[in-house]
Amino acid sequence: MSYRYLLLGLLLLGFRAEAQEAPEKPCPYDSAHFDLFHPVPRNRLRPLRPDRPGVTESPFTVDAGHFQVEMDALRLINSRDDDERSREFKAAYSNLKLGLSRRTDIQLEVPLYKISKDRTVGESDWERHTGFGDMALRVKHNFLGDDQDGPIAMAIVGYVRFPTGGKTGSGAAEYGMIVPVNIELPHKFNLDLQLESDLEYDRDMSRRYVQLMPSIALDHEFTDVFSFLVEGVTQWDTKHNGWRTTVNLAPIFTVNENLQLDFGAHFALNRETDREFFVGFSFRR
Repeated sequence: MSYRYLLLGLLLLGFRAEAQEAPEKPCPYDSAHFDLFHPVPRNRLRPLRPDRPGVTESPFTVDAGHFQVEMDALRLINSRDDDERSREFKAAYSNLKLGLSRRTDIQLEVPLYKISKDRTVGESDWERHTGFGDMALRVKHNFLGDDQDGPIAMAIVGYVRFPTGGKTGSGAAEYGMIVPVNIELPHKFNLDLQLESDLEYDRDMSRRYVQLMPSIALDHEFTDVFSFLVEGVTQWDTKHNGWRTTVNLAPIFTVNENLQLDFGAHFALNRETDREFFVGFSFRR
């Protein structure tokens, strides 16, 4: 009988030792424990989900206490409006983001350098302006899925753009609201939807006008490094008649968990729509 008790005791000790040596399961991500002054530990950061490169933005915020920069290194925009032609060249247009809390970040758009050229059809000379662009202050708040614990995420972004650009800017303050939605699909596809409403200013006519801009985007992660974005954007405003639509394409390269590179183009589907080409990056610190 004593041998049975001895064998039972050895088995219990073995199970106990095995349980103690088993690695502890990582705690699930809970952003409620962190804020601006108590940053999320770097080993628990969520995947990098920037707003760029498409017009359709991300509903995900920057992790609390962390900084993120998303930059148009270079962007060329060709526009036409009736008999007016314009061309813009932007360099180092940056969106600086800071995670404030569980679901909120604050953003500052800093347009470092802009060249703006305009001319009327039939004239050969361009009117040229250079300088700093219009800065914008933005706040994003996520309502659903910021911790990426479900297939759907949704946020709201509010902004005000200040007339800091002089002759290269709009000439007055502008305001807007954006509602982005992300839907995670099978096989590493993501569907993004967005509705944007803006109160813009036309400095030539000295009046404001309302703009609506819905968009839809689909991206696919082919590998851990390479993804590809296809996007459709259309806009209507009280200044023009009819809708103006583009199809946007952008390859995306994930260098590491904190750095993403991209480039792409906006292809116009009608004559009155801007044509754009860009290259940029997103970096998290």
